[in-house]
Amino acid sequence: MAAIRADNHRLRLAVRYLVLILIAAIFIFPLMFMVMSSFKPSDQLLSDTSSLRAFLPVGDLSLHNYMGAFERAPVGLFVVNSIFVTSTTVLLSLLVCSLAGFSFVFLQWRGRDVMLSIVLATLIVPFETIAIPLLLEVSKLPWLGLSGLEWGWLDSYRVQIIPWIADGLTIFLFVQYFKGLPEELIEAARVEGASWLQIYLRVVLPLSGPVIATAAILKFLVMYNQYLWPLIVVQQEQYRPVMVGLQYFFQLSPAWGEIMAYLTLITVPVLAFYLALQRAFIASIATTGVKG
Repeated sequence: MAAIRADNHRLRLAVRYLVLILIAAIFIFPLMFMVMSSFKPSDQLLSDTSSLRAFLPVGDLSLHNYMGAFERAPVGLFVVNSIFVTSTTVLLSLLVCSLAGFSFVFLQWRGRDVMLSIVLATLIVPFETIAIPLLLEVSKLPWLGLSGLEWGWLDSYRVQIIPWIADGLTIFLFVQYFKGLPEELIEAARVEGASWLQIYLRVVLPLSGPVIATAAILKFLVMYNQYLWPLIVVQQEQYRPVMVGLQYFFQLSPAWGEIMAYLTLITVPVLAFYLALQRAFIASIATTGVKG
């Protein structure tokens, strides 16, 4: 009987791993196609799409597409712009939205439930409906820069960062997570004389690793893939992010090989960020313990 149970256990593990491998393949194949195609000439790339050769390093492979991509567009500048805008927005958003979630859950103030309902209602408002009013607003806002008082935020980093710091989804994630924390921890900290800021910094945040990692990943993907808003508010090349840079490769005739090389280059920061946050997420779960 023990041998039969062991065989059944191995069979279940084999089926489970087979299913996981198939699911992983579904996500890996597009990446393989992108990377392999970035080394092939455009004519070979298009002809290989009708067979499995599209996923294999076969044919006339070279780095010409990567060199052509850097010649066609300032790829490095676009990547740096996107990383700066995205990372700054993510950090500020985690700070602001976690504070907002903390106030909605733990603090008592008039109109709290109504304000939370308004914040959640913004989730159903598509960005396209507020794009033009927001553009008109940021085009006349003042800003104190190095050269003095300036009017208008267009063609700048701040216009790509500040409007996206607070959003309903991130606040909702923090609110839901904070509601699940034991109230005894907050009460014990209050009895010990801790201020609300100390409770936020020393009690709540150390227990919030999973939601911080989740919110950071979602916010990073949204900001790194921004296209419509930067396209509207940024005209100078020195401030353009990677998604707007795709326009350079569709002028006259599309250079598909260079497009694949460009997509490969701009995907690297996303994968690196995701892997780093995934490790932090797993570590936070392993090291966080809450006793009732």
